[in-house]
Amino acid sequence: MKTALLSALILSSSIAAAFACAPAKAGNLVDVGVIDRDTGTTLTTHYHDGKLYIAGTPGHRYSVRIANRTGQRVMTVLSVDGVNAITGETAGASQSGYVLDAYQSTEVDGWRKNMSEIAQFNFTALSDSYAARTGRPSNVGVIGVAVFREKQRPIPIERERDDRISAQPVPAPPMASADRAAQAPASAAATESAAGGRAAEPALAGKAAADSAPGYARAARPQKEESLGTGHGARESSYASYTTFERAGSKPDEVDSIWYDSYRNLIARGVIPQPRPVAVEPQPFPNHFVPDPAG
Repeated sequence: MKTALLSALILSSSIAAAFACAPAKAGNLVDVGVIDRDTGTTLTTHYHDGKLYIAGTPGHRYSVRIANRTGQRVMTVLSVDGVNAITGETAGASQSGYVLDAYQSTEVDGWRKNMSEIAQFNFTALSDSYAARTGRPSNVGVIGVAVFREKQRPIPIERERDDRISAQPVPAPPMASADRAAQAPASAAATESAAGGRAAEPALAGKAAADSAPGYARAARPQKEESLGTGHGARESSYASYTTFERAGSKPDEVDSIWYDSYRNLIARGVIPQPRPVAVEPQPFPNHFVPDPAG
């Protein structure tokens, strides 16, 4: 089968032997995490109804950290709010992505504008998100990474026959692709430089309000506010270059997804559980001395 090799984007980044940031999800092929760039912390994940959620802080910049857990190259197509983070197209798994070398990690800080700049990802109101401002608000609030293995080339093995050495191709090992029979041409791929190690402590945006009841201290569920989206922030330098990558199959070998919203909204939706009511018992000696009465 004739398969075209297209130019792809890649940028040299450091290979991480041990990952400093706790991942949001440990997949079979890659780890994915979301880092609050204003605090330097990896956002805590909350598991609810089969999905992973993070709480973002409105106005804060963030990056998506992707770490290759395998010993060979992979291509990762990054979707933010249903938009391809490289091309700005409505996201599809067959589009451009980031290529990571074996055990390599990178942080994607924003929408790629050209080979040397990105526009920062930042948490903002849904109505101000890049997707909504370009007429595509339906998928705001989710980050997705589609992962592709690289097609393996036959490895020649030398064998002696009739006093001559001939190269015998060895079939490539079976891949975990969902459909190896229908292989599509590879599309452009990219990778960004990895930032230095950052703290893995979780960051949460805000607190639940407290509400008093007889004999109990109870946390009140806050009212839901406008959902969060990802804005088109300030530009900053981020360099990339081209490489080639041929996918092992036309369908992703793995898709990792992380949903996000504000801390208040995740509590209102029941994603982040409320603390249990704590009984408040009257204390016979709450103070050491008699205070003056009011007035």
